[in-house]
Amino acid sequence: TMQIRSANPLNYHQAISAPAAMPPADIDGKLFLPPGAKGKVGAVIVAPGSLSVAPIHLSHAEAFTNMGLAAFVLDPFGGRGVTSTVSNQTQFSFAASAYDVLATVRALAEVPEIDAGRIAAQGHSRGGSAVLTAAARRFAEPVLGKALRLRRVLAAYPWCGHQFRDPDIGDCVVRVLIGDRDDWCSPQQAQGHVQAMRLSGGEATIRIFPGSAHSFDRGAPVWRIPEAAVSPAAPTGYIADDGALVHPASGKADAALVDRDLMVYALKAGYGVKGASLGSNGDDAKEFAEDMTAFWRPLATAHS
Repeated sequence: TMQIRSANPLNYHQAISAPAAMPPADIDGKLFLPPGAKGKVGAVIVAPGSLSVAPIHLSHAEAFTNMGLAAFVLDPFGGRGVTSTVSNQTQFSFAASAYDVLATVRALAEVPEIDAGRIAAQGHSRGGSAVLTAAARRFAEPVLGKALRLRRVLAAYPWCGHQFRDPDIGDCVVRVLIGDRDDWCSPQQAQGHVQAMRLSGGEATIRIFPGSAHSFDRGAPVWRIPEAAVSPAAPTGYIADDGALVHPASGKADAALVDRDLMVYALKAGYGVKGASLGSNGDDAKEFAEDMTAFWRPLATAHS
């Protein structure tokens, strides 16, 4: 178990432009090292979604260690006294989720067994949003500087409702996996996010899985969560260079805006939905695992 010194920024602006004002937060996670490793190894941070850490995240971590990579399964919930954000995503900000990832990068870079030049992240749902934001240079460099950064990011069925107007990801390699039957997150919004990264010169790709629902890597049949509060069709909230959210209706950046403000706007505009599904159909879990393994293989064989 590793303790991570993170923070609870109110929004992206506080994290980027006023970091001294951020309340501190102590979170933790489990570090797993590959058996028989010789020398420094690459590492993948696993960031869970709104239901927190599940057996599937530990299964993915085991797959990484079997490839010769270290895996760090992050728990952003326990230290904050939160069990789930399914029915209320505003218990801590999406900026905090992304900051957690970067704080973990900083901590792992100090672990003797880990190659600081080969730290990467895989996020699921809300965690997918977190790793995409953590890959954005506008967010990562104010937190980590230019020398330390994520090398690769896999975002599994991510919520892409917040995107930087400048989507530059530098030399980070990004991959997004999402199902076309996802009723938590918008596949079209994810497509737009990936295309923006590509147009800014980044190496970013997306794969849409036909007939697949949210969390289609779990291997369990699709089931309904009636208390889930979602708004997948709501307009995107863009983020200015200083971290200020841009209100979709006004087009103006406002440093005081927080996640809840845009969520309330989405509800009033009629985009709010109660209830959503997750789980696997057919070979969903197998196909996810194959794509995931292929994406992470270069990290296991490369050297910084």
